[in-house]
Amino acid sequence: MKKILFPLCLATILVIGGANSFAQKGKPLYTFPLGVESYTYRASFPKSVIATLDTIKALGITDMEGGAPKGMTESEFKKLCDERGIKISATGSGYEQIVKDPEDAVKKAKELGASFIMVAWIPHQKGSFTLDNAKKAVEDFNRVGKALKEKGITFCYHNHGYEFQPYENGTLYDYIVKNTNPDYVSFEMDILWAQHGGADPVDLLKKYGSRYKLMHLKDLKKGIKGDLTGGTPAENDVTLGDGQVNIPEILRLAKKAGVKHYYIEDESNHEYEQMPKSIAYLKSLKQ
Repeated sequence: MKKILFPLCLATILVIGGANSFAQKGKPLYTFPLGVESYTYRASFPKSVIATLDTIKALGITDMEGGAPKGMTESEFKKLCDERGIKISATGSGYEQIVKDPEDAVKKAKELGASFIMVAWIPHQKGSFTLDNAKKAVEDFNRVGKALKEKGITFCYHNHGYEFQPYENGTLYDYIVKNTNPDYVSFEMDILWAQHGGADPVDLLKKYGSRYKLMHLKDLKKGIKGDLTGGTPAENDVTLGDGQVNIPEILRLAKKAGVKHYYIEDESNHEYEQMPKSIAYLKSLKQ
């Protein structure tokens, strides 16, 4: 019997199992497999990949967005995930890396068994995302997205908040969505970073619904006023349902729009405390 090194305690299991104790009557709103963005466990993977994956499995998570931890090949990591019933449906790539060598990104994704590759940051001067930055990203995304599609992989851009700089009658995010080819470029909505950047995730889903294929589920602490830096202190990332993001309405619209994978991402330093509570919250939501 493998020993789990991290604090998945009895209280954690009770919190998950006890979700029904405060559930309302009705059909569940969240009907997708439980997913996690592996960055949530960034402090744990370097200590023990196996123990971290055992913890993820114990939480009932069967879907992951992530890549091979340092010192491990994609195939080795996939094998460990497969043994625990965890599918790696999406992985990430750095902007510069995928622009330079999309074939390598595809190779790694296929070794992981992933169908999606996401990029989460466009290089720019912090706090000053410009039209030129957006134009270059559009050009690169269309080219890379076409190369990925030809290999059976879907390219997604993940917002980080800085893209909501005002531009004409909208924002530079609007410019990126409207000028990328829907056949080649899809999007992953990070609902915290959309909110932090001054956008409304609900409005974005109403406006661009079918362009979204993936979603990061996370919540922004109440009372926090965002900005266009794409950054906020870790303590502002709170348990789902405890913050200011309208998660129930987002989930309703995301399901209608056809979002395929949902990954809880906890960027706080309290992931072992908050993750089971976030899962319980999702399970408690009713249509």
